[in-house]
Amino acid sequence: MFRIYSLFLFVGALAAEPADWIWSGRYVITMDAQRRVIENGAVAVRADRIVGVGSKTEMDARFQPKQRLDRPDAILAPGLINTHTHAAMVLFRGIADDQNLQVWLNKFIFPAESKNLSAEFVRWGTRLGVLEMLLGGTTTFTDMYYFEDVVAEVAKEAGMRGVLGETIIGFPVADAKIPADALRFTEGYLQRFRNDPLVTPAVAPHAIFTNSDETLKAARALANKYRAPLIIHVSETKKENDDELAKRHMTPVKALDSLGVFNGRTVAAHCVWVNEADMAILKMRAVGVSHNPSSNTKLASGVAPVVRMRNLGIALGLGTDGAAGSNNDLNLFEEMDLAVKLQNVTSLNPQALSAGAALEMATMGGARVLGLEKEIGSLEAGKRADLIAVRLDRPNAVPMYNPVSQMVYALKAADVRDVMVNGKTVVRDARILTLDEKQILLKAEEYRVKVSASLK
Repeated sequence: MFRIYSLFLFVGALAAEPADWIWSGRYVITMDAQRRVIENGAVAVRADRIVGVGSKTEMDARFQPKQRLDRPDAILAPGLINTHTHAAMVLFRGIADDQNLQVWLNKFIFPAESKNLSAEFVRWGTRLGVLEMLLGGTTTFTDMYYFEDVVAEVAKEAGMRGVLGETIIGFPVADAKIPADALRFTEGYLQRFRNDPLVTPAVAPHAIFTNSDETLKAARALANKYRAPLIIHVSETKKENDDELAKRHMTPVKALDSLGVFNGRTVAAHCVWVNEADMAILKMRAVGVSHNPSSNTKLASGVAPVVRMRNLGIALGLGTDGAAGSNNDLNLFEEMDLAVKLQNVTSLNPQALSAGAALEMATMGGARVLGLEKEIGSLEAGKRADLIAVRLDRPNAVPMYNPVSQMVYALKAADVRDVMVNGKTVVRDARILTLDEKQILLKAEEYRVKVSASLK
């Protein structure tokens, strides 16, 4: 009898499909089309792809993994997607709080950047930002900054996915004296990182009010030449909206559309001051919108009409913005929670935006914004293996009635225990595996001293 049973196990093992990993957890939030939440679920991974999602029993029977990670006190979920950051700006964290956007930019950030920015500043700032994001469950970030080739190098070093845009702006900056130089630099950057498995290079004209019409058109043409996304700030403040109305008798959205800026994959950050006609344009041009609730509230920019945009079918994601006064951290758990509460309190409707909608914005919605919905954003066979394990054994995590609500309203970035990106484990037991955390923190302190001295 023992021999027959052993033979059965042997034949079963031979029939099982190979896998590199099986991760299992108390719940698997798939974010698939059916929005399945699987109790006692598991995810099987081979190379850089998910090959199976289902119950733990089913996955164990179907796959023979080389390694496994069992987290019976955790939620498994898709990696979170940050659709708008300036990651290296974490080295300016807290230098200019409690200001509006124009004062923050013109009196603090632009001067601080002019005195401190270099490729090495961006390298160490991005390492710090990526460290914070990965430890907090963000597996993909969308960046807009300078020396973006260095940002891409750091993303690859860390094993993080990024849609990374080189900033083009209408005044001299550290990596380009004039916009034409920035466009030339950007083209080389686009060529270097084409078809990279982790990095999607992008073109990032800063905004309509910091670039000429000619530069905006050239940026769009360059993005389209390489089939790259274009990232831009749009209608962030009332002042921006009022200035364009006075100058052109058009809103920023309408003006950008008239220039052809939206004629291609576009990620529009903020979109706070948009009217019905603007939203119709965003919908028609398939523009992805990055909602940045912490930044918009901290700078008193306003509250974006998220519910209306969502009802129109506009692709919506969440972003943290730069961690330098517009928002002092890179925490997407906070953004999910605040996104819901802002829509509810401004509409006086506690059901205006649900927890499920917020989680969608941080996962599948963000993937749609970036044009990557076929690759990331949900736990489904065939997609890239970007997933996180969030612990449920802390006081803020119990009792458990609804895993989706718990993710949005109760769990925190600090509860993230394990992170996988593109099939590789980059965080295990809340410790980074790909970066030297101690060295990064020491460098951050060195830069604090330098930045502080430069501001005197």
